[in-house]
Amino acid sequence: MRNLLKGLLALLAVFAMLPAMPALAQHAPDPVGEWSGVLATPQGELTLILYIARGEDGDLSAELESPNQAPGQKIPATEITLEDGKLVWRIARINASYEGQWNAAEEQWQGVFNQGFEMELNLARGLPEANPVVEGLDGTWRGAVETNGVTLRLVLNVTTGDRGTAATLDSPDQLARGLPIDNLTRNGQQVSFEFTRGRQRFDGALSEDGSALSGAWSGPNMNGTPITLVRDAAGAVAKAPNRPQTPQEPLSYSVEEVDFDNPDFEDVHLAGSLTLPEGEGPFPAAVLITGSGAQDRDETLLGHKPFAVIADHLTRHGIAVLRYDDRGVGGSTGNYAAATSADLATDANAAARFLMTRDDIDHQAVGFIGHSEGGMIAPIAMAENDDIAYFVSLAGPGTKLDQLLLSQRRLTGAQMGMSEEVLDRAEPVMVALFDAIGDATSHEEGLEAARAVLTPEAMVAIGAPPETPPQVVRAQIGTPWFYYFLSYDPAPNLSRISVPILALNGSLDRQVPSVDNLAAIAEATSGNADVTTMELEGLNHLFQTARTGAVGEYADIEETFSPAALTIVSDWIAERFLEQ
Repeated sequence: MRNLLKGLLALLAVFAMLPAMPALAQHAPDPVGEWSGVLATPQGELTLILYIARGEDGDLSAELESPNQAPGQKIPATEITLEDGKLVWRIARINASYEGQWNAAEEQWQGVFNQGFEMELNLARGLPEANPVVEGLDGTWRGAVETNGVTLRLVLNVTTGDRGTAATLDSPDQLARGLPIDNLTRNGQQVSFEFTRGRQRFDGALSEDGSALSGAWSGPNMNGTPITLVRDAAGAVAKAPNRPQTPQEPLSYSVEEVDFDNPDFEDVHLAGSLTLPEGEGPFPAAVLITGSGAQDRDETLLGHKPFAVIADHLTRHGIAVLRYDDRGVGGSTGNYAAATSADLATDANAAARFLMTRDDIDHQAVGFIGHSEGGMIAPIAMAENDDIAYFVSLAGPGTKLDQLLLSQRRLTGAQMGMSEEVLDRAEPVMVALFDAIGDATSHEEGLEAARAVLTPEAMVAIGAPPETPPQVVRAQIGTPWFYYFLSYDPAPNLSRISVPILALNGSLDRQVPSVDNLAAIAEATSGNADVTTMELEGLNHLFQTARTGAVGEYADIEETFSPAALTIVSDWIAERFLEQ
């Protein structure tokens, strides 16, 4: 889930506008064959290979491989078209799409790869150069480093295949997975590698039995920190995380696959699941609105499916629930990367209006339940829709978003091992950056203001690699979403809501800190006679029962959503909209 935190983390590597695209020819070659290109990401370069074939019926098909991350694993495209020199393909499984125009002079497709945000990707015919083969290191290696009193788990994944040896790094406590490893080398028993564009490095030795790599880790906040990476036993299979709350068939209610259009956007057609309680309707209903990032209808994250769990609970308690794939995800069409929170609010309204066309839904009892940014999107939608009967905010923001990001950065940064010195050094730059963007009168003006703030010295202060390619601006600051998000003040829209509001926050939420957030919501809604704000002790941003609230705990916790929190929501809705 690109939650509120991800917006800030991606921001650290975004610095200049994309170069102008050259004039493009319209006459494209037969695309059948192998095409490859490189994505410049904040963490490093990722090679992509696209394999295109044509069936007997003449239709195109394609598969995508990322040899840096998963060599030999090809993901089939959901669709692929070539028309007027424009190549378009989409892969629903990874919420990715591409649109490129043929450039005859350069003999390549030049365009944009979209996976919740946009990155430049040019595809040229042929396979990329294979990686060198590094003998004897294949497997999964696990260890941890200590930095500023915090333990960070690290997982090194090494695979050798037809295209050489590829390696990636996971940092579960930073919600980072598949970071590309550079320059993996072995000389006898000596092993080294780099990642995040050389800013971090491991140097060590392989044990005689080949079971451990012991050495030193160097990088920001660390200088030769000792670490031992232990290889998983041969043949070990990663155990799927236990998620006992995920609904399993048979279900005691009906599930209907539905789809509907958003009349405000011609290209947006939304697909979702409507769960209906047993018995005779019409039923009160809830529309679930996901948090930041291109999410599926279940808001799937780290094996958890919180929206499936919420829908299951509410439906068993007499409340119909509609949850839908975000635009451009799963069965829904549209371009998520080009959308602002206000655009996504029109999707939520389309979902609510779809429910109000049905005889089995109580049209006077359709409400919004929004999680994280979804709790910001709902009031935006309600400003244009007087038919919404209630609003449940699950860690939705009440404070201004620039202030929220600053407090979030300090809380989560400390839990990820960042020192107070590093946090203090970066904060003035972040404040200046947020002010510059927030004071701008347009997205374009905000970009120019950001470029003025992000001098080479400022980049060093916030810990961004000075050599970060200019293309990665499109990863965050270069989107209308970020400009709108950073400039948004929740108070005016919250103050306009006259229907019942339930606002919940966990006391261990490090992404939307509860005390200030709930106070801001209470103040903004003081003119509303039916507002309930509650801080739920011991719950994190995902409403799991947590130990510290750190993002690294999300995957470790078996609980997907606190049963106590589920009961609070269902009881609150039932009290107002279900006959007793």
